[in-house]
Amino acid sequence: MPKSAKYLLIGSTEAYSGKSATVLGLSHLLQEKQLDIGYGKPLGICSNATDGIVDEDVEFITNSLKLSPTRIAPTVLALDEATVEKRLRGEDPTDYQQALAQKYLEQQLGELVLLEGPGNLTAGCLFDLSLSQVTQVIDATVILVTRYHSLASIEPLLASKQLLGERLIGVVINDVPEKKMPLVDSTMKPFLEQQGIPLLGVLPRSDLLRSVSVRELVHQLQADILCCGDRLDLMVESLAIGAMNVNSAVKYFRKRRNMAVVTGGDRVEIQQAALETSTQCLILTGKLPPQPFILSRAEELEIPILSVDLDTLTTVEIVDHTFGQVRVHEPIKVDFIRHLMTKHFDVERLLDILGLSPAATLS
Repeated sequence: MPKSAKYLLIGSTEAYSGKSATVLGLSHLLQEKQLDIGYGKPLGICSNATDGIVDEDVEFITNSLKLSPTRIAPTVLALDEATVEKRLRGEDPTDYQQALAQKYLEQQLGELVLLEGPGNLTAGCLFDLSLSQVTQVIDATVILVTRYHSLASIEPLLASKQLLGERLIGVVINDVPEKKMPLVDSTMKPFLEQQGIPLLGVLPRSDLLRSVSVRELVHQLQADILCCGDRLDLMVESLAIGAMNVNSAVKYFRKRRNMAVVTGGDRVEIQQAALETSTQCLILTGKLPPQPFILSRAEELEIPILSVDLDTLTTVEIVDHTFGQVRVHEPIKVDFIRHLMTKHFDVERLLDILGLSPAATLS
């Protein structure tokens, strides 16, 4: 009978902390060590498809890692409004812990299976599938990812240690401003180590990882593409609002890079100024068409122009929200994550903690 796999659950203290990025980067490091790895996400966030539960992150990571179907752990439940409502009404008596055990413990998914946890430590508890409950059912260890806000970001990690005990084998602090990196190293790291919490990685903040593609903005805004529809893979790192006079706008735009500029469809001089600075796309509000010479100049510079049937404030709120919920589904981000994790994550220490000796690398 084959040796049962080890399960390593990558969780987080809050949503959008960087779990998927950590899974991607760590999987790459482990594959380089020639470990036979699997991947799964017990709790999905997408609704059921005709052929079962589908989760975008699972599909993307599976493809990125080139995993065979025998190395993909199934998603047990999609956490959406419909499934929550059924549970609350008493219409779903399913024993999800039993379902989890059957799906995960009765098949060989690899030497080490990386599981991506839900958005926080309590998500899934309605179905007895919170992070700590999952770890107990399948005897998993845990790495927690937390986003750096301040030195007080250490508190959720301490609370997590009380909840998870010895199952918590390490943490990753993500999105640390460059100037705060030495402080994290000199204060948070020794304190965590004293509490028996290995700090396995400190990842610096990256404008690229926080960026969104023009394609994603088109999707979120339900925008019409007026030109350069073949340039939707451009990455937007910041948002600028063209609501001031043109002289102020030019100064403002010149201080920023890789912007999306939101302005009224009638603000021709602002549109012109935006096109001559570091703009990745122009978003025109009010459903007013731009002047032909603006369209022509945008085509020349290969800058997409989007038109939305929204006011400026609503448009800005949607774009802001999109920045706050960035996914890592662009190839340029995947490459960068691998570079970051190689540089800033201690994979040797993790393997030592897990008791896994990687296959000898061929010379």
